[in-house]
Amino acid sequence: MTHYFLGADVGSTKTHVVIADGSGRVLGLGDGGPGNPDNVGYEGLRHTLELATRAAVQQAGVALDQIAGAGFGVSGLDYSSQRAPTLQAIDVLGLRAPLEAVNDALIGLVAGTCDGWGIAVVSGTGCNCWGWDRQRRQGQVTGGGWQMGEYAGSIELAYRAVQLVAYAWTRRGPATQLTPALIHYTGATDVVDLLHGLTSGRLHIDAAVAPLIFEVAAQGDAVALELIHWAGRELGELAKAVIRQLNFEALEFDVVLLGSMFNGGTLLSDPLRDSIGELAPRARFVRLRTLPVVGAVLLGMEQAQWPITPEIRSELQRTAVKREA
Repeated sequence: MTHYFLGADVGSTKTHVVIADGSGRVLGLGDGGPGNPDNVGYEGLRHTLELATRAAVQQAGVALDQIAGAGFGVSGLDYSSQRAPTLQAIDVLGLRAPLEAVNDALIGLVAGTCDGWGIAVVSGTGCNCWGWDRQRRQGQVTGGGWQMGEYAGSIELAYRAVQLVAYAWTRRGPATQLTPALIHYTGATDVVDLLHGLTSGRLHIDAAVAPLIFEVAAQGDAVALELIHWAGRELGELAKAVIRQLNFEALEFDVVLLGSMFNGGTLLSDPLRDSIGELAPRARFVRLRTLPVVGAVLLGMEQAQWPITPEIRSELQRTAVKREA
């Protein structure tokens, strides 16, 4: 009898649901929109899960009552009080299998490590950091972003870039090529029009500007370069907080880097590594090269007590990327 497993990665901007068999072969992948209940509510989470799951099972040719185990990584699942309404939203799928729901950073950790423990640092639209030790004791930051002093995802990078342009205009800070870059990006006529447009709500800058900031930094602009380095150091501080919670300082462990910001390369990752190395010199750094939803499938396999071999893990990683392409 073939066993099937479901994994879901529910993010703030997009959602993936995967169906895989017991060998790790991905049979179906369904896409959906944002599902973070902080942004779309639990009704929005239910709706996104239903659509993406329906697409995945149709592609796989599998019925939901054939699922043997399921794992869910949910953006915004930061506190224990959020667990019950999250599980209620998942219940709409009608799964009869054992399942687990965790913060989406943790499925990235499971996907990126061989033994499922360590630290996951997320820097995409927002930022987060979670960890598990060998016994699955959990460490975390709040996930509250700028309000809780946690930086930096691409949205915080964008906000900070605007501040630095304002500093340059008022002579509070040095001149920067971020100024003409953001003028061109927004279609403003000049820096005054840019700043007035942003403060009045006529113009907008959001997380999508992050690649442009990396481009300006790569061209040698000192202000943009320091901004990227600041983001890396701040992400390192998030990781160091979780390292202290889990007493990892003297251990050899993996730090999994997830999210689009790390596409910026060493400009961001080098300061992060340096920051973490001050506290935990034996930390190893892993850039996640597969879909985080792979970790959700593995979590689902764990719920069914399915033996996870290196071959299963490898097949999941390979076929998940192939399905997305």
